[in-house]
Amino acid sequence: MEMPVLTLQDYRRLAQERMEPPVWDFFEGGAGEEHTLAANVRAFDRIRLRPTVLRPAVSPDTTCKILGRTWAAPIGITPMAFHTLAHPEGELATVRAAAARGIPVIIGTFAGRTCEELAAAAAGAPLWLQVYCFRDRSVTRRLVERAERAGVEALVLTVDAPRLGRRLRDVRNDFRLPPGIVPANLDGGGFSSPAAHARAELDPSLDWSAVSWLRSVSSLPILVKGILTASDALRAVESGVDGIVVSNHGGRQLDGVPATLEALPEITAAVRGACPVLIDGGVRRGRDVLACLALGADAALVGRPVLHGLAADGEDGVGGVLDILVEELQDAMTLTGTRSLADILPDLVQTRAPW
Repeated sequence: MEMPVLTLQDYRRLAQERMEPPVWDFFEGGAGEEHTLAANVRAFDRIRLRPTVLRPAVSPDTTCKILGRTWAAPIGITPMAFHTLAHPEGELATVRAAAARGIPVIIGTFAGRTCEELAAAAAGAPLWLQVYCFRDRSVTRRLVERAERAGVEALVLTVDAPRLGRRLRDVRNDFRLPPGIVPANLDGGGFSSPAAHARAELDPSLDWSAVSWLRSVSSLPILVKGILTASDALRAVESGVDGIVVSNHGGRQLDGVPATLEALPEITAAVRGACPVLIDGGVRRGRDVLACLALGADAALVGRPVLHGLAADGEDGVGGVLDILVEELQDAMTLTGTRSLADILPDLVQTRAPW
């Protein structure tokens, strides 16, 4: 008898069974010796929740409002390339599952389905676009304009990738995209080797002027993704961004940087509510989301587990992953006496080691 799927780890196991090893490594791998990749998950293992008893929270309210839009839970899907490697429907299945649950999705620059069909699938649920800056800014401009016409509501500028990190699993596998797997929203070619394409096309001279340039070509809110220090967070606020994503690119850029949960407290302390602060990297349980909020984040973004659900069971698998996260979050809120997100304060958590 097949074991029931009860946790995100269960979906991970099923996904690995269904994926070809090089594709699994492409999704699962990190930069260098993968210390930061592992640290993202381990950081949550050091968190301890501190319940308040005799404070009923029978039906905790998980809704939150970010950039003027209500989310069903403080959970979103972080951008990842080529969902079509995990399932033929790719991002289309991801967006359908998320939209049905009121969960926002950040479309990757290298999505395998078009902005137009994804916007239609979102059916009015929040949909954002991740933006890489290419050497040829006209490529970036066309992507942004296409997404804005389709109904995307915000832009997430990835600022930690002036070049692609050294991902040794992909180097050893000499990873190439299978025939037919291409970025649906970009023109041209040369996409078969993601690493070679990034070296050739991403802008290595990217600086803070990119924020004002992006503002000049779009009226959409702009978030910056890849912030790990308080000084950069303050610089982002000064540049007029509408939000910050604390991220180390899932451990896929520079090995040896802090886990995102470790970096979060100094960033939220520096920003002091000037704009929403989101976080990705290592979220694997609903209680991890609760910990992020207690340390000052407005929401947590999930990455690899969504691909695991997609590979395991398409749209239903993505829905299963999101349902587990929300149910676990509700359980954690109920058992800590947390009635709503407004009740989540820093004293809800303790850590084994000081940040």
